[in-house]
Amino acid sequence: MHEPTPPASPPTVLVATWDDGLFVVSAGTVLHELPGHAVSTLAPDGRGGALAIVDGRSLRRRRAAGAWHPITGAAPEGACCVAVGDVVYVGTHDAAVLRVRADGTDAAIERLRGFEQVAGRDHWYAGAAVIDGRRVGPPLGVRSMAVTCDGTVLLANVHVGGIPRSLDGGATWQPTIAIDTDVHEVRAHPTRANLVAAAAGAGLCLSHDGGATWACTDAGLHAPACFAVAFAGDDVLVSAAEGPFAPRGAVYRRAVDDPGPLVRVAGGLPAWLAGGVDTACLAVNGPAIAVADRQGTLYVSPDMGRTWSRAADGLPTPSSVVIV
Repeated sequence: MHEPTPPASPPTVLVATWDDGLFVVSAGTVLHELPGHAVSTLAPDGRGGALAIVDGRSLRRRRAAGAWHPITGAAPEGACCVAVGDVVYVGTHDAAVLRVRADGTDAAIERLRGFEQVAGRDHWYAGAAVIDGRRVGPPLGVRSMAVTCDGTVLLANVHVGGIPRSLDGGATWQPTIAIDTDVHEVRAHPTRANLVAAAAGAGLCLSHDGGATWACTDAGLHAPACFAVAFAGDDVLVSAAEGPFAPRGAVYRRAVDDPGPLVRVAGGLPAWLAGGVDTACLAVNGPAIAVADRQGTLYVSPDMGRTWSRAADGLPTPSSVVIV
């Protein structure tokens, strides 16, 4: 006779916000860290903790136990980051990539000149728009970064400039995917080295060769514009909305090896999420999944998305989410 499977324990979710620090959500409690600071991005540090860009210039590490440690406090304005062993790659708002080699509390910062020589760079353009005479949206910059699970392929999502990739630790870069695909986030599968996904204006884009070539689809989506993407086992999750300022959006899923349409996530996750789910606000760690909408409501699933609950609401506008 088999013993019953114990219920999944509630995950600990870090929700970074654009102007009021970071919120730690776990088992019904919400703790506030770095109040009053802008935390523009979070990323797993590969050691059970997280990396954060604070106030645009300070790269910090949050240990698994919750203590914060500075890595560097004098970097050009960072937009996103990814850890590869003891190295952190930082993408900036001025479309550069930095390599940060940390040693204790000291760090050496290197600007990767090869990224500035990638073919087609002169055709990149900003993703911002002029609405009612006011410029809104992000400038031309690196919006997200990813590395394949074997550490061999580094990918940088430029908004708007495709997904350049590097096979030599950032020394040289090659362009991939059409610039006008309008990519908003790139993610690599945690265990399948050749599998990469991107959320784009053209829908969900998948690569089975480490980002060298891509196939995009919007089948099953209520609107083609996708903003956040993540892998959950052999499934891919993606958020979609009618545009970056749409009042609502939804999250969809599909098996990565299934050519069929995407299906809206159910199980307690609302069919419509307020303002949609932006870049980096969809996170997975093991069986746990977290989704934060633009209105600051956090939904969490402990069981690969079969069931969902509301874990927090009324948070400031989230910039990114990580599960630790």
